[in-house]
Amino acid sequence: MTLSKLLYLSVAVVLLAGAVAACSPLQTLNALTPSHSYRKAGDLAYGEHERQRLDIYAPRDAAKPAPVVVFFYGGSWNSGNRSEYEFVGEALASRGMVAVIADYRLYPEVRYPAFLEDCAAAVAWAIRESARYGGDPQRVYVMGHSAGAYNAAMVALDHRLLAIHKLTPSALHGWIGLAGPYDFLPIENPAVKPVFFHPNTPPDSQPVRHVTASASPALLIAPGKDDVVNPERNTGGMARTLRAAGIDVTEEYFDKTGHVTLLASLSRPLRLLAPTLDRIEQFVVSNDKGIAVKR
Repeated sequence: MTLSKLLYLSVAVVLLAGAVAACSPLQTLNALTPSHSYRKAGDLAYGEHERQRLDIYAPRDAAKPAPVVVFFYGGSWNSGNRSEYEFVGEALASRGMVAVIADYRLYPEVRYPAFLEDCAAAVAWAIRESARYGGDPQRVYVMGHSAGAYNAAMVALDHRLLAIHKLTPSALHGWIGLAGPYDFLPIENPAVKPVFFHPNTPPDSQPVRHVTASASPALLIAPGKDDVVNPERNTGGMARTLRAAGIDVTEEYFDKTGHVTLLASLSRPLRLLAPTLDRIEQFVVSNDKGIAVKR
């Protein structure tokens, strides 16, 4: 690594470490995120509940309708707010995508599958309305990190969710999972157990059970040594299941990131940690051209 890169990373680490005492690391990433690359439309309703709101980050100077990426954050289905993920919206918009960052209802207000119904409603909204914000409704992707990657996978694979809106998963151009749990029974995390009615968790709550030959292409990225979500069982297992069904899947593991820093590597201060944003852009561009990208 060059001296300039080492200095860059050192400054980023110091900034994030110092932020712990003053505010959250996510807020710090947002504070370091420029706004010149996007146009924001905030607090748009996709439902009647106060948590059924979303923000849109559109490329500032797009010459034609852009691909749309609907993003769901993680937080064990019991925490999170879209305002914390401005850096994700900026990252995607800076690479020519319309980013839709959506809130959804959380435990203990709701349990499985209500939060998934919210996610499906947000995706249906994006398909119907994104053209008004520079998006191409024929090129809609769903993406998430951690618990949000589970949400994205379920919307992309479980036909029951979009069927509520008279849509099918074929309406999606692809899906992107970052450090996602796709096969996690029996549940070990105490905070997650009540979300899925443990010990009576429905087996069909697992995304791997919904893979069919009609599934959309997928990009799956995980830390090589994730200590929160087992990458071999979840990312590796999902990739094998998709391939067995004949689905194009891109699978990558980054050793210099952890469960949280994988997502943080989308931010401008931490992009040297891993080429996460590059891979997302490559997947979307290649998929739009009908080119399979396999790793």
